[in-house]
Amino acid sequence: MFTGIVQGVATVEQAVDRPGLRSFRLRFPAGFAHELAIGASVACDGTCLTVTALHGSDAADFDVMQQSLALTTLSALRVGSRLNAERAAKDGAEIGGHPLSGHVDCQARLVELRRPENNHVLRLALPAPWMRYVFAKGYVAVNGASLTVAEAQRERDGSGWFEVWLIPETLRMTTFGDKAVGDAFNIEIERSTQVFVDTVRDALDERLGPLLPLLEGLLRQQGKSLDELTAPTTLPRA
Repeated sequence: MFTGIVQGVATVEQAVDRPGLRSFRLRFPAGFAHELAIGASVACDGTCLTVTALHGSDAADFDVMQQSLALTTLSALRVGSRLNAERAAKDGAEIGGHPLSGHVDCQARLVELRRPENNHVLRLALPAPWMRYVFAKGYVAVNGASLTVAEAQRERDGSGWFEVWLIPETLRMTTFGDKAVGDAFNIEIERSTQVFVDTVRDALDERLGPLLPLLEGLLRQQGKSLDELTAPTTLPRA
């Protein structure tokens, strides 16, 4: 498990393609890998990877399967690429963000970047069906960082966008300041929100049965969606 609090920025030192996977050597901030063991988990841009070899107290090797490469942004990493890193949380660790598994659900794309004074605003486009789980004032993991959603908007096709505001400290500890419009990000949905939304949708489907498509049609005529009916009034904070 991870907390969504990025502990440092890693740099790709080596990338080697092997049958069925790609091996990376990551260079971490000094001391990051102290007492890290082979087999331990590290979240790399939000993707849980397993240490396969260690190189002192600030470098380690990881193997990434083809499935993970296809689902995440790790396939785009090259020598010199930078990524957010967090070691697995220990028992009793303070959860400064929200609990994360390191299992990426989908990718979002940066469609707008604004820089008001002392802030950094990212607007990320998210595909269907994942947008149904993102709500203003809720939580989402972006490249392994636990962030609060400032605004969110859904389209009729189930896609949409959401915005996150980043303070200078977040920019200092992460790679977000490097990003440009068009860049992709790994997204992990907040699980308790997903369970809530899916449970309500399943209950509606069970009770309404064949009437559910009719309800969805009526909502579309009013510019609304079923996702608005299933939105939690108070989002759970894990």
